[in-house]
Amino acid sequence: MVDEYTRHLERNKEVKGKGLSQFRMKVLADVLLFFSPFSVAVLPHIVGKPSRENMFALSVCVIGEAISWASIPIFAWLLYQGFEWTGNAWLYGLRLLVLALVCEVPYDYVVFGSAFDMHSQNPVFGLVVALIVLGILDLMYAWRTSVLKVVLSAGVIIIGLLWDFMLSIGQTQRLMNVGIVTLGMCVTYYYLHSRENTMVFTAAIFGAACVLTPGLGAVALHYRNDKLGYTHRWTRWAFYPVYPIMLVLCAAIGMAN
Repeated sequence: MVDEYTRHLERNKEVKGKGLSQFRMKVLADVLLFFSPFSVAVLPHIVGKPSRENMFALSVCVIGEAISWASIPIFAWLLYQGFEWTGNAWLYGLRLLVLALVCEVPYDYVVFGSAFDMHSQNPVFGLVVALIVLGILDLMYAWRTSVLKVVLSAGVIIIGLLWDFMLSIGQTQRLMNVGIVTLGMCVTYYYLHSRENTMVFTAAIFGAACVLTPGLGAVALHYRNDKLGYTHRWTRWAFYPVYPIMLVLCAAIGMAN
């Protein structure tokens, strides 16, 4: 997160509990996320190519992908927190866009075995779309409650969902659009963040409706402790290259076999 958020958390060191700090949440999310490229590029070389003739391999790979979906609510929460506390939303969005572009080639190698394929885009683009939607909703937040505000807000969300749909964000197994779920989670956090139990319950129900595992990830938010958990300030930046490194490693292993 950004410096302003860091200072905020440091001013609140009286928060007690052994729950999930920002650091632990990021580690948990990255561990879960790893199952996605691993199940697509590496597992088929271990259990066989997923097909109707090899239902065991198909089941194992789909389960691995489903496990990775539990990370979606956590990444969505981290994005929402970053949006709330950043001093420069444009710079925050630019960092995510650069990360999405860096991830795209290794993502295509993992999923399609080629350097460029437009059938599906990597999940970081889903974060970019969600951030844009949050930014526009926030611009309208100060408006007086009116039918026009509600209609325009709904329109912005629908446009964001359509972009996620058209880009087929994160649809490696053609089962679920990661971008749509990410945006749904972010919108839930944005409107319900002041009601903790309602927010977590709504996110969990929404996630459970999306092939179950995102709902389990949403429940993990209830155990956060709002501490940074970083030993060093630079640690937060170390998480940015984690996903592209995952993709490169899995793509290399997949292509080597």
